[in-house]
Amino acid sequence: MQQLSDISSRLKSLQETAMAEETPLKAKILLVLAIVYFLSPIDLIPDFIPVIGYLDDLIIVPTLIWLAFREIEKNAREKRAEALRSSAVGLNEPEQCEVMK
Repeated sequence: MQQLSDISSRLKSLQETAMAEETPLKAKILLVLAIVYFLSPIDLIPDFIPVIGYLDDLIIVPTLIWLAFREIEKNAREKRAEALRSSAVGLNEPEQCEVMK
């Protein structure tokens, strides 16, 4: 029963991440695909085939989640770089830089 609760809370957190305003569209799509694929009764390889049936779930869902979080990290890095660039605008004059003293 604890495992079911853990899965439910993880799906809820993925859903919240997918619905967050600051999450990039590509990451939202990947997270929604991961949730839908996990909950969908239709698989690329049917689950009734021993071992291989569950293997596609164990590969596809984590890969989609990994790609989504990689996209979120990339977007966060770009925003930080843009913030640094915008805060550094106009500091090319020596009198404006304290380090130059």
